[in-house]
Amino acid sequence: MIDYFIGIDGGGTSCRAALADGDGTILGRGKSGASNILTDPDTALKHIAEAAQRAFEEAGIEPDLSSASAILGLAGNNVGDAVSYVKARLPFKQSEIVSDGVIALQGAIGDEDGAIGIVGTGTVYIARHDGELHSVAGWGFQVSDLGSGARLGQLALQESLLAYDNIRPMTGLSKAILAEFGNNPENVVDFARLAKPGDYGRYTPKVFEYARHGDQAAIRILKTGAAAIDEALDAVNAVTRGKGRLCLLGGLAVLYPEYLAERHRSRLSEPLADALMGAVALAVKAYGSPSEARA
Repeated sequence: MIDYFIGIDGGGTSCRAALADGDGTILGRGKSGASNILTDPDTALKHIAEAAQRAFEEAGIEPDLSSASAILGLAGNNVGDAVSYVKARLPFKQSEIVSDGVIALQGAIGDEDGAIGIVGTGTVYIARHDGELHSVAGWGFQVSDLGSGARLGQLALQESLLAYDNIRPMTGLSKAILAEFGNNPENVVDFARLAKPGDYGRYTPKVFEYARHGDQAAIRILKTGAAAIDEALDAVNAVTRGKGRLCLLGGLAVLYPEYLAERHRSRLSEPLADALMGAVALAVKAYGSPSEARA
């Protein structure tokens, strides 16, 4: 009987699966819907199975999830009750649930020491040194996520109100944001009262756009965000002792480097692979025979 290995990359909007043989060769891929095990574990289970089945189908193999061993990198993995509930109901022969950051790290740097910074709506940094994993920041928007898209968007709204009150100069960015709210600061306050990180993040593209045209408010915001990322990367560097690959991932990864300190910018490198490939590699390593597990 052939052993199959599945990597799962699941988040709040979609679930991706890849099916591999014992050599780690990808045989097929599949995709389905949201798979956040914290907010909706039963729907997550359904979509995990769907994505895995589609990976079998693309490979031209009759779907048999019970024949596959899996590593799942899932949003919401840090809540024990949700993990226990989902793990007990997974259809695979054997499986483990890890954080989406762990599979991203494996994909980006492989088996070597190094680190990643995931910079999107939120921020989190994961390092591996002497085989040990270390997480830095990532405590959520309310108390952490400095430099994230959500924080940049929030700062943009703050700048617009500072400009409205003549505390800061009115710039094109602040004018554009105020215009979206009918030039009424009370509308900004009403929005902020109920806004979630993703709501703030919608204003981040404007910050980068206006910064490219020399807007002083936008540049000030990005310098604030970049300084926070530099501090976090300094903490990561202390863990890795400056060794190994350093990769930025996430939606802002390609936009931020020019604003970062040279000590970090000069170390950045392209990831070796994505998070899904990281999950596959971990599955082969965890469940394959010694001859199958790739170095």
